[in-house]
Amino acid sequence: MATKVSTVLILGLTLLLAGALAAQQKPDDIPDAPSATRPIPPPPPPSPRQEAEEESKPQVPPANATGAGGTSSSLEFPGSATGSTPAPPPMPPVRTVPAGGVPKDADTGQDLYTFTKTVNLVMVPVTVKDTEGRLVDGLRSGDFSVKENGVRQKLTFFTSDPFALSAAVIFDTGMADVGLKKVQETLSALQGAFSQFDEVGIYTYSSTVSRVSDFTSVGKELTTVLNQVKGYSGANNGVPVTSGPLGPQGPIINGIPVGQPVDPVSTPPKIAYVLNDAILLAARDLSKRPRDRRKIIFIISDGRELGSTAGYADTLKVLLTQNITVYAVGVEGAAIPVYDRLQRIHLPKTTKAMGYSDILPKYVNATGGGTVHGELTEADIERAYAQALGDARNQYTLGYTSKWGVGGYREIEVQVRRKGLKVYAKRGYYPLPTPR
Repeated sequence: MATKVSTVLILGLTLLLAGALAAQQKPDDIPDAPSATRPIPPPPPPSPRQEAEEESKPQVPPANATGAGGTSSSLEFPGSATGSTPAPPPMPPVRTVPAGGVPKDADTGQDLYTFTKTVNLVMVPVTVKDTEGRLVDGLRSGDFSVKENGVRQKLTFFTSDPFALSAAVIFDTGMADVGLKKVQETLSALQGAFSQFDEVGIYTYSSTVSRVSDFTSVGKELTTVLNQVKGYSGANNGVPVTSGPLGPQGPIINGIPVGQPVDPVSTPPKIAYVLNDAILLAARDLSKRPRDRRKIIFIISDGRELGSTAGYADTLKVLLTQNITVYAVGVEGAAIPVYDRLQRIHLPKTTKAMGYSDILPKYVNATGGGTVHGELTEADIERAYAQALGDARNQYTLGYTSKWGVGGYREIEVQVRRKGLKVYAKRGYYPLPTPR
């Protein structure tokens, strides 16, 4: 019992000593609570050590700072925690020089040079057929050999894909009327030989050339133009009448013209077949068509040429320069096979007054169009349309880069490694002038 009383007394004395010590603390150590009658005292001024530490810290705007637009802005850097953003690295010194004082290649430390070399990309459409006249497919670039002026060329382009056609169709309205009527009956088959991706321009010629329609897509517009061609008339059959009872001088009694003191001089009308002029006009129009199309001239004629302003050599030069191929269906006199054979063995040139009896094979062979389809019946003419336009669309296209630069005529020779095949390609070309 005495032990418990002693413990209680010791505990009480301990509590009294603790209270006495708390009462002896300074009042400045514990801030007073806010009071309505006594304002909050200002914080104590920072010590010199605290001022040095504050100046060494980077100045970062607070998270709730706003910019000119009234939106909050903050700076954050990758890899930094919120509230401990490091200062950005200092900007390197900027050195300026007067304008034009630094050479163009000073920033690379290397000397740059420009080399100029004139090259000419030559595209050669090629038709390959077997001995029966059927197209041969499945050939590869390694099966072909191309020589320019006797020097073998390295092929840089090859495709067997079909091309959309830009075709200028030329009708000979100077042929005999019976032959023209036969052609007019086949115009629907001609339109059917084209595809919906082709574009066709229509031309006619006799003593003059006419552009019936500009290039248009295959459809209603082409049908309207071909119906217009069906209304044309050809030349009168037979030779001109210059004398006799049916001549232009009037009635004659006992060999003396009635009512005329002297015998009139009657001359036949001047006849011209300006085929060269027609081809030249069509070639110039084709040169303006897009380059991604196969450009051809399709001629339906008896092949006569007389009285053109343009000569054969000049017209052929335009064709070869613009990479235009000529295809032809020969009717009437041009349908006789002997004409094609005579032109291919290069008979001596006829005089300008007489013109050419059949100039179609010369154009077709020189531009790579194969042979002239000489047909006499309407059914044969219709089959010739499909064959000629099919050959034009389905060709191999070879390309190489000529390093000869600008110059004159270049001969081209195309060969196929397989035996027994016939190759049809243009015999040469004229390089285009170098663009400036």
